Order: sequence, then C-alpha cells, then structure tokens
Amino acid sequence: MVNLSSHLFLLSLSLHCCFIACLAANTKNITTDQSALLAFKSLITSDPYDVLANNWSTSSSVCNWIGVTCDERHGRVHSLILRNMSLRGTVSPNLGNMSFLVILDLKNNSFGGQFPKELCSLRRLKVLHISYNEFEGGIPPALGNLSQLQYLYLGTNNFNGFIPQSMGNLHGLIELDTIRNKLSGHIPRTISNMSSIEVLHLSSNYFSGTRTF
Repeated sequence: MVNLSSHLFLLSLSLHCCFIACLAANTKNITTDQSALLAFKSLITSDPYDVLANNWSTSSSVCNWIGVTCDERHGRVHSLILRNMSLRGTVSPNLGNMSFLVILDLKNNSFGGQFPKELCSLRRLKVLHISYNEFEGGIPPALGNLSQLQYLYLGTNNFNGFIPQSMGNLHGLIELDTIRNKLSGHIPRTISNMSSIEVLHLSSNYFSGTRTF
C-alpha cells in the first residue's frame, strides 16, 4: 500500500510539474505575440478612430484586443484582422515572430513602405490580404515560401517590378489578386505550377510579352 501511495504521489507531482511547465511555455509564447503586436502598434502614425490606442494595452489579454483572435488549443494569436480602419503607417517586421498566425488581413488602410520580408516566415499563413493600401517596391520573392497560403490579395497598391518566379511554389493557392499595381515584365511561366488556382486577377498593370501559361 505504501508503494502504491508513493507511486500515485510521484505521478501526481509529475503531472503537476508538466502542467506548470506547459503553462509557462504558453505564457512565454503569447508574450512573444504581444511584443510583436505592440511593435506593430508603435509604427502606426495615424489611428483616427483610436482603435489601437484605446484597446491594445498590456492591462488586458492580447486575445481580447480588437482585431486579434487566439487559437484556444495553442494559446497563440491565430488571426489579425484590421480591415477598413483608416490606419496609416508601416508594417513592423516583428509580425514575423507570430509563428501561429493563419490570417493577416489589413485591407483598405493606408499602410505604406515595402512589405516586410520577415512576414514570409509565417509558415502557417493561409490568408494574406493587404489590398487597398500604399505598399511599394517589389513583391518579396520569399512569399513563395508560404506553402500553406491559399488566398493572396495584393491588389490596388504601388508594387512594382516583376512577379517573382517563386510564386509558382504556392501549389495550394486558390486565389491570387495583383490588380491595379505597377507590375511589369513578363508574367512568369511558373504561375502554371499553381495547381489549385481558381481565381487569377492580374489586370491593370504594365505586363509585356505574350501569354506563356
């Protein structure tokens, strides 16, 4: 009986320690997401409705912030949706640290500058919607590394240069929109590698040459 009691005690202690360790790990990870979002907030130069100014505070859980949704299973930020909020600024590369992010939707704001290549490390990302902003420069070739991406909306910005060949690596992509930018050159033949594509919007750019796919 003593041995059984000892074993039960040790098992209970082990489970308790495991729970504490897991809780500490989740707390650390959500702190990583919180730090990334606060870095994002710091680069907002105009927030006319005070959406982030009044709500994104360390006095409340990041999972309760406007536009933020957390994954209950992993305790991490799952989506960041801030469309139609008239936000102005640049996008912090720190968002690339939010490794469980699945949806990033910044549609119809006034974000400018180059799109941070660091966000191309978000390997779980399925939806990237940054249409109707003021992004400029080239489309990062590293976007082709987002193997889980299904919906990519880049339309109505100021992107220029070529569509990267690496975009053909997005075999799971269902919809691609680059309409109304300043893209030029040939449309890469690798686009034909997008075996899941259903909707392809490339109009109102400056492409040249004949169709090759």
